[in-house]
Amino acid sequence: MENKCILKKLLDENNFGILALIDPDHKNDDKLSKIINLVNNNNFLALLVGGSSIKDNFFEKRLSFLKNNTEKPIILFPGSSNQISPSADAILFTSLLSGRNPKYLISEQLKGVESIRKFNLDVIPTGYLLIGSNDITKVETISQTTPLDPTDFNNILNHALVAQYFGMRYIYLENGSGAKDSISPKLISYLKKYINISIIVGGGITNKNEIQNLRKAGASFVVIGSLLEKNNYESVFSLFN
Repeated sequence: MENKCILKKLLDENNFGILALIDPDHKNDDKLSKIINLVNNNNFLALLVGGSSIKDNFFEKRLSFLKNNTEKPIILFPGSSNQISPSADAILFTSLLSGRNPKYLISEQLKGVESIRKFNLDVIPTGYLLIGSNDITKVETISQTTPLDPTDFNNILNHALVAQYFGMRYIYLENGSGAKDSISPKLISYLKKYINISIIVGGGITNKNEIQNLRKAGASFVVIGSLLEKNNYESVFSLFN
């Protein structure tokens, strides 16, 4: 596969897409085969692979397994500079713009650029915004940042505009792994009035109705992770049918 503009190519061909998020941590070792089968047997456009933290040295082994068992593009969504691999096709090069922790604003990015260049990965510049929910999510705990208030649309817009003015191609709105609620479609509609970069939405999405509402509001991609980890074929299948 040619490593250029993977997300743009997918968006041009499909106008909208569902991405699978796979956490390559040891907790998923016993179900990784089932997860990739779920992905292959449903109309996910690509795989996002990455986690907030990986507690062993088998990231590359797991990523190689995924690469050898799917024909779908693999896009890194790294929680740190240690999660960069030549087994992927592309990388979401994110900066956590919603927080002020320099580790995730710039430090990890500086640590990772040499590997990205060496592996010739398709780089997808992405502004990453953590949006608040009723629960403290893993992303919030690991990043040590406070999420943006989900009701303050103007503040979220200002952060999204920072991403756009920096020249980033995408904005990723994240409710966090394990969130009980998804991002509000009203927020997406509001942002689309003022920004012209594509929106990726993740966290708390559990059914087809939520996906359709986010699509109608203007999201370009939605991300499914927790449902895959639960290995519920019927729940995943229902997202597409």
